[in-house]
Amino acid sequence: MQTAIVITEQPVSVSVPVGYSFTLRCRAEARTSLQYQWFCQRQSVCCQIPGATKQDLPITAQQTQLYTCRINDLYRNAVFSDWVKVEVHPCVARGLLPQLWQGEPVIILNPTEQKVEVGKPLLLQCAAMGVPAPSYQWYCNGNVLEHQKKKKLWITHAKVSDSGTYLCCASNSHGEHWTNAVDIHIGSCRSEKFFATGKIALLVGNNRYQHHPNLMAPVTDVFELSVLLKQLGFQVVSLLDLNKAEMVTAVSRFLQLLGKGVYAIFYYAGHGYEHLGRNYMVPIDAPQPYAPENCISVQRILQKMQQQQTALNLILLDTCRKWYNLECALSQVQPLEPWGNIVYGYATSEDAEAYELQDGEFSSGIFMKYLKKHILQEKKVTHMLEDVLEDIGRDPLVTGKQVMEIKHTLKEARSLTDPIRPLGAAVERWGCGHEPPRETVTFPCGARAELRFQHLFSNVMSVCAKLQDPPAHVADAHLMLRQPTEVDDVANLEESRPDQVESLLASVCKQEEQDCIFQLCGLQKIQVDVVLQLDLHYTQLSTKKRTCESLQKILPKSLLGQFFSQRNYAQPKYQNTPAWADPKGQQASLRTGAGHSLPSSNPSNSSSEPEENDESSLSELCSALLRAGPGQDHP
Repeated sequence: MQTAIVITEQPVSVSVPVGYSFTLRCRAEARTSLQYQWFCQRQSVCCQIPGATKQDLPITAQQTQLYTCRINDLYRNAVFSDWVKVEVHPCVARGLLPQLWQGEPVIILNPTEQKVEVGKPLLLQCAAMGVPAPSYQWYCNGNVLEHQKKKKLWITHAKVSDSGTYLCCASNSHGEHWTNAVDIHIGSCRSEKFFATGKIALLVGNNRYQHHPNLMAPVTDVFELSVLLKQLGFQVVSLLDLNKAEMVTAVSRFLQLLGKGVYAIFYYAGHGYEHLGRNYMVPIDAPQPYAPENCISVQRILQKMQQQQTALNLILLDTCRKWYNLECALSQVQPLEPWGNIVYGYATSEDAEAYELQDGEFSSGIFMKYLKKHILQEKKVTHMLEDVLEDIGRDPLVTGKQVMEIKHTLKEARSLTDPIRPLGAAVERWGCGHEPPRETVTFPCGARAELRFQHLFSNVMSVCAKLQDPPAHVADAHLMLRQPTEVDDVANLEESRPDQVESLLASVCKQEEQDCIFQLCGLQKIQVDVVLQLDLHYTQLSTKKRTCESLQKILPKSLLGQFFSQRNYAQPKYQNTPAWADPKGQQASLRTGAGHSLPSSNPSNSSSEPEENDESSLSELCSALLRAGPGQDHP
């Protein structure tokens, strides 16, 4: 009865210097005695090694060759061992190997630092000796490169995102050894540098819907993106909870701000859908079911952005792309011009949903979780989005549910970090904003309160008050900031305020405690001047009586809803508007003087001071452009 031959010990590959002596071993078992014969292969010719008929094959390394062993039994059955490689290094420096070398990996070739042009091949090499021959694993910036497990790391078309610090680990059964770390720079070798004549972004987040489920993440995502874009030099309009008419107006005003060479970003977070390649945003007043006539076409907006001769148009859609109304007709949109300046970043793939997650106190979209991680990086915008895509793809929470999609025609390596160089008349148009002053008001009793105006969003404003050190005759002082009951209610804006707006305001103001805060949401809806009243309750020490003194502040409607104004006007002259006055008609004194426009500061977690690109500078820009009248064509 014939029985199988079982190889119990395979020979192993080795990597050794020339002249090194070692032994290849092969062991097998069967019910009969066995015979061994070793073979070698070099230059595609397989040769039997004379006299090599034992289990062990002693070798003194001279040249790189492949070896295998044939095992026969008495019934003329035969099996071959694995082919193994004896790699011989002829030019290894003396003294490189330890005196008592046990076969652990020894690096003999390190990768070298390189600068490679985008799109060109990248080749990194390393080599190590070892018995057994080492296996290899490459790393970039400390991260494992899953498919780079050879001595040579080969990237056929290098991207900017491939830049980083590379090193390789060689390991075998005796241990591991690391190559030197090298920096690899991927970029344009041309002298040409790109710049923007200006940067502007419109961010819209719809949370509270009248006929659809409410969302949680857009308010936080719009806020965080606006902070990051301001760091990149963008002037930002950030808006919450818009109906269709307000979305049309906001887009129209946004388009008027664009011009030749501008970098333009449009971001939308909220309900949405895609139908036959067309994307639609759902306003908060859109009825059920979805229909194009009740929604806003993204492609139509993009077409009008391109007509402004912008250098970069980035559309970020943090919305679902499913379609539920199969009977609805397709909107008619002209094809885009082939100008090579369009980038789409979809939070999810076609016919899929986009997900929110609870991140501590705040909700956040999966897309924004990773976009804010990469958006400040100095690399081509498409490469930055590729990094976002890869991170989302590794998130176990959305594996098989959500994967980002990128589409673009961007022909140049433009980055959101590119500098701004205004052209001609655009210098004044894109001028930097100024730091708006805080105001100090003095009550008749001599107590003073400092006031600060905070724009969390372009249509959400908070007025904060902080009592200064009261005079000696005033005790137990308490401030209150409110809207007087005798003044018309501003569309019940306090009731429509999203809860997360309060949380965001608390996070912004946490470094500086405020005595009282009054918040106005949905500023675009305001049709009348808003009167705010500041009450000071205190005890007069001389009489021990409790006293209240009040001052009022008029916030002009033209200031509050400036970005949405439908009429032609120049920049309002607030010097003619009463500042603070007491209810009896006596005007109060202001430390900074009357007539300052309502300040706005950048909502930043790290500082309570405004940055250059605040909404006040944007308001001036809007006003100047609106003098020519509103646009005739709406998206």
